[in-house]
Amino acid sequence: MGAQLRIGAFLLGCGHHSAAWRHRDSPVESLGDITYYESLAQIAERGKLDAVFFADGHSVREPESGASWFLEPITALTAMARATANVGLVTTISTTFYTPFHAARMLASLDHISGGRAGWNVVTSMFDQEARNHGLEAMPDHASRYERADEFVDVALALWDSWSEDALILDRSGRFADASRISRIDHDGKHFRVDGPLTVPRSPQGRPVLFQAGASEQGRDLAARRAEAVYSVAYDLPSAQSYYADVKSRIERAGRDSNSVAVMPGLVTYVGSTVAEARAKKAELDLLLPTEQSIRQLSLFTGQDCENWDLDGPVPPLPPLEAFTGPQGRYATILRIVEKDAPTVRELLGTLAAGGGHATMIGTPESIADEMESWLRGRGADGFNLMPPTYPQGLEDFVDHVIPVLQARGLFRREYEGATLRANLT
Repeated sequence: MGAQLRIGAFLLGCGHHSAAWRHRDSPVESLGDITYYESLAQIAERGKLDAVFFADGHSVREPESGASWFLEPITALTAMARATANVGLVTTISTTFYTPFHAARMLASLDHISGGRAGWNVVTSMFDQEARNHGLEAMPDHASRYERADEFVDVALALWDSWSEDALILDRSGRFADASRISRIDHDGKHFRVDGPLTVPRSPQGRPVLFQAGASEQGRDLAARRAEAVYSVAYDLPSAQSYYADVKSRIERAGRDSNSVAVMPGLVTYVGSTVAEARAKKAELDLLLPTEQSIRQLSLFTGQDCENWDLDGPVPPLPPLEAFTGPQGRYATILRIVEKDAPTVRELLGTLAAGGGHATMIGTPESIADEMESWLRGRGADGFNLMPPTYPQGLEDFVDHVIPVLQARGLFRREYEGATLRANLT
């Protein structure tokens, strides 16, 4: 069969275009209705996608923009597990704001409830506004966050392994479990003291599948040591190939098989029966984009005061990546867009409006499949994390029109291979 793509869907409100909620057909009134998210997971499952994924934020930065978070991810995914049978359920949990025991217990519970479909996207969080909602004055520095994250993951893995597969006896004559098969972990580290064992017996996958999304040096190293799949940011194939080669080499240096770790860049798609129709879908959304809010977002992404920038002039010079103290993945992408396309400020806002600078493919099902295949064959990606500009329509367009083309080319499954997320992803 040859190499096949791994494809997940990144669920976010009404869609990844920042003006999606303003569209006349948007489901904005349903964002608090769990049946809406269940329906999105069912669409993904109809397309045989590997997983649906929720990011998470811990502060409300632009309440008028429609970009603030809504349902808590673990809670939503637990309900969605009951409405689906095969699609994986991946959640972000921050190692800066949670404790390992809390995270391990929630994820093991989700894995039990879903029959082995849970995944964890390991993040360290970003913004001072989030930190102040958790009793901190500001975010710890980057190196400290990743040091804590390393220890956090170690503890979570030990907790999941604290119950052996055969620990449960369930003998009604008097033995519920074999105590010799349940172990304390007795962890005493710099950031955490955890005795263990976990209060949840070993789950169907043993350990939920670990995802990682860091673009910094420390993030890439953490992915190399621990991740089973990597969410990445790449605006074009050359930048994707650079990231892919670097992460795969780090995985090998960490003593792991790089072929066992899927690199999945974010992907925004506008699908039409013609290229013109696809472009019209993007243009319709771009017309709804509020300029002032977009400029504030650009200021956040770049660490610059962009309020007085000339919208129809070139993007002013930006500091080099090594001088930027904020989230580096997004900033590196902006630098790449500016270098490659030399956009005006207004054009940059349009590019960032959907997906924030992730790869964008606009065209017919066949042309989009062509591009995806070129990324796979060109060692830029093992798959993609879909970021539809609108939900549910953007996801339906992809599932109903692009997936059949990929299947016909032998690039994507026709049926799920296994019963767990790990079995399907590997």
